[in-house]
Amino acid sequence: MRNSLVVTGTDTGIGKTVFSAALVDALGACYWKPVQSGLEDETDSETVAMLGQIPQQRILREAWRLRTPASPHLSAQIDGVAIDPDMLTPPPTPSLLVIEGAGGLLVPLTSKCTFADVFARWRYPVILCARTELGTINHTLLSLEAMRRREIPILGVAFIGNDRPDTMKIIGEMGGAPILGRLPHLDPLTSAALRAAFADHFDLSVFREVFA
Repeated sequence: MRNSLVVTGTDTGIGKTVFSAALVDALGACYWKPVQSGLEDETDSETVAMLGQIPQQRILREAWRLRTPASPHLSAQIDGVAIDPDMLTPPPTPSLLVIEGAGGLLVPLTSKCTFADVFARWRYPVILCARTELGTINHTLLSLEAMRRREIPILGVAFIGNDRPDTMKIIGEMGGAPILGRLPHLDPLTSAALRAAFADHFDLSVFREVFA
């Protein structure tokens, strides 16, 4: 029985933390962000806790907390620390675990290792979050190709943004990956609105089957 799945993205700032908050809430899962780059503003763990109304005991502490908001390899260099990717091992949890990567799939942790390399070692199913706007077809198909090259299990693509049926359709056809649903932009973004939107646009049973 698996107890973990991974959320990654085609790029940074696409909304995968908001998606993660909704997923953690819906599954009653724990949340882990292995590497946090940037501590001055609200961290991703804090965002997930707030938006998903997740108790602190289900928010696991990051393995590395880096001060500079930059790619982890650069942030670690500025902070004078060294990330050891081999030490990134999902912690044991009493319930399901949602793991969120930093930035896009190929964000470097060191000069020799990306998040994709770590995901390949873990072998947990991965959800790829993608925008719906112009440019996403190329970015999403390249990300799916990179995952397949590393034999990373792909659960599917979760879109975030406005409804673009043709864009989502062509990515599903050419990428050969299931389309899990689309999380619309929410204004205002509240816990209640996020929970309702996730319930309306995603089939929770698809995620639960991962853990069966």
